[in-house]
Amino acid sequence: MDRTASGASRTSLRNRLRRIEGQIRGVAAMVDEDRYCIDILNQIGAVRGALARVESELLKGHLDHCIHNAITRGDKTEQRKKAAELIALLERRS
Repeated sequence: MDRTASGASRTSLRNRLRRIEGQIRGVAAMVDEDRYCIDILNQIGAVRGALARVESELLKGHLDHCIHNAITRGDKTEQRKKAAELIALLERRS
């Protein structure tokens, strides 16, 4: 099975996700404290942005590693499989 993240990249992604987890707990606390809606919505936007950055890093890793390897190996079946996975992912997002 292909992996997209090197050890350093994995550590970076894990750290980002832990920060996001903390942000989510902060948003939950804001709701519990009945904080101003706009403040909560601003924090939710920040969480979305942070998740988008993690998603972008994972996608770059997939392109740089998995798809690149399928192309350089010349494995047409694997190339089609990787392309189909990426297309399916993009279709689910729209």
